Amino acid sequence: MSVEEGISVKDTHNTNSSDSTDDYNTGHFGPLAHVNTASSRYPAFGGDLQPGLYRVPKDRKLANPAPLGLCGFALTTFILGCINMQVRGVTEPNIVVGPALAYGGLVQLCAGMWEMAVGNTFGATVLSSYGGFWMSLAITFIPGGFNIMGALEKADNGEPTMFYNSFALYLFGWFIFTTLITLLTLKSTVAFFSLFFFVDIAILLLALGYLLQTDTGMPNEKLLKAGGLFAILGAFLAWYNAFAGIADNSNSFFLPPVVHFPWSEKKRSSRKHAGEGEV
Repeated sequence: MSVEEGISVKDTHNTNSSDSTDDYNTGHFGPLAHVNTASSRYPAFGGDLQPGLYRVPKDRKLANPAPLGLCGFALTTFILGCINMQVRGVTEPNIVVGPALAYGGLVQLCAGMWEMAVGNTFGATVLSSYGGFWMSLAITFIPGGFNIMGALEKADNGEPTMFYNSFALYLFGWFIFTTLITLLTLKSTVAFFSLFFFVDIAILLLALGYLLQTDTGMPNEKLLKAGGLFAILGAFLAWYNAFAGIADNSNSFFLPPVVHFPWSEKKRSSRKHAGEGEV
């Protein structure tokens, strides 16, 4: 059933007010203020990892796991982005192994499992998948251990070319996945869509950087730096969406703006209500 067919789209970010009209008009709402009703559906919200209209389960006993998963993704992505941009001369990815295993990996994977418990298929798929991404990335770069890099170099007569090509194929797979996820956010909010768009571009640039090697057989440094920049932008957008998912009038002096696309259900519903008010 659509909004036009009688299901209201509500924003109730302000838990200290009985009137949610102002919050509806400004786009402020969050998981801490959700009111469990059988007739209301809430508009897309990055802080909940909900790309479209959704209902909050009645008698929900679990907290919103999306901000935790987003923070795990953001911090690990930020570190890897800085490494690819060679910030302060850091070029080796070993420092990202710890965060990729623990925070971006295990914690984000757990957040994805909790998303399943609250009934959010999109959030469960995204957080669990990227948790697996970070854990697999960490396994690839663990010195010794699985010896993935060493085995590929040995198969290529000691040259790193096969590893670079293999790693590029690995990243292209994640680029395809992220593109599909990005398409699912086109009806959400600008910050929500931009997060996955920047991450998608970052993964593509990194994949091309490892695939299009220089004459010396090394990854393309310019493409890797460009990918690192987009990764950092994606990290800050993940933190922004996480903050939006936690902040409400009870714990923050300000609420981050939530901008919906003109074609979203939220904007369409607002235009409809505005038109009815002029009649």
